[in-house]
Amino acid sequence: MIQRLMLRQSRATSSNLSRSLAHPSPRSFPHIQSISTPSIHRAFTPRPYSSTAEEKTPPRTDSSPSEPPLSKQEAEDPAKKELEAKNKEILDLKDRYLRSVADFRNLQDRTARDVSSARDFAISRFAKDLLDSIDNLDRALGTVPSSSVEKTPENESNNKDLMNLYGGLKMTEQILMSTLAKHGIERFDPTEKGEKFDPNLHEATFMTKMEGKDDGTAFHTQQKGFLLNGRVIRAAKVGVVKNS
Repeated sequence: MIQRLMLRQSRATSSNLSRSLAHPSPRSFPHIQSISTPSIHRAFTPRPYSSTAEEKTPPRTDSSPSEPPLSKQEAEDPAKKELEAKNKEILDLKDRYLRSVADFRNLQDRTARDVSSARDFAISRFAKDLLDSIDNLDRALGTVPSSSVEKTPENESNNKDLMNLYGGLKMTEQILMSTLAKHGIERFDPTEKGEKFDPNLHEATFMTKMEGKDDGTAFHTQQKGFLLNGRVIRAAKVGVVKNS
């Protein structure tokens, strides 16, 4: 009997419990009164660190509000400065290149002139040493009177040896001067054409009055001059007219 009574009480307790769960009331569960509606709303309130809050929050920038953002032109300044520096470097290198080319061409021209001058005037010392021999040969020919070497029956019978010697010396002089001319050596006599005194070609040894001739005219030659490829290696010694 006792077992039946305990079984009935347990069934009644279980039925009351199921009813209270199906229709709860504050009296049935007094410990649930501490849960209020605001707490439920707080559970669904978006928190600052939720994804919804991150979407609404504007992105932060490193620059402070007092500093304005850099413009596009200011952002491109480093590239422009670098480009200007490269352009200046290119201009400097181009200027150096042109100067180097000009210096090299000047060096080529100067070297060519030096080589040409060395080739043309390499025998200048030899030519100067040879001038005394030419002068002596010219003096020897000048000492023979022209009347003694003219082709006349009297001279051919009386001065035949002298005429032959003179002819041989004259031929030697012609061959010698022709050979020297091949190497650029030329002899000139200012009195042959009545030239005016030229300090670049002549050396005045004396001056005198002479009627019928202009002042500064070379009328007498003491020593003939010589040129080597247009350069004076010895000036002609002359007498100059001075009437005034």
